Amino acid sequence: MRIAIGADHAGYELKEIVKHTLDELQTPYKDFGTFSEDSVDYPDFAAKVANGVASGEFDRGILVCGTGIGMAIAANKVDGIRAAPVVDLESAKLSREHNNANILALGARVTATERALDIVRTFLRTAFEGGRHERRLLKIEALEQQPSKDVK
Repeated sequence: MRIAIGADHAGYELKEIVKHTLDELQTPYKDFGTFSEDSVDYPDFAAKVANGVASGEFDRGILVCGTGIGMAIAANKVDGIRAAPVVDLESAKLSREHNNANILALGARVTATERALDIVRTFLRTAFEGGRHERRLLKIEALEQQPSKDVK
């Protein structure tokens, strides 16, 4: 498994810690930045990671910002991406088992470091169950192909 990882300034420190965990797990990764705590715009890094995962160059992605929410919203704009903002182990597990999430979005300001690392481990170790969940993912993929409609 190959991981794309990225963060904004609020997630920089946690991203660096997550990289150590990936090293311990002997999981290869590419760091798409940011590389300091200087203020940056999170959509830029969400796009790099999401495009890397969507292209198939990376199997999964990890994004870190203040809450994980902005990164997930931005990453989910890329076709084929299922980014989940996760703050607990059960959500990490179910995001993989039921939703086949391919990007984990962490919030450095809302998740304790040890919990975040446990979430990463759970996200990486959990497989997609398939079955009835596959049917639902196909429906999500169909939504990506539909043109936007005006709401009346």
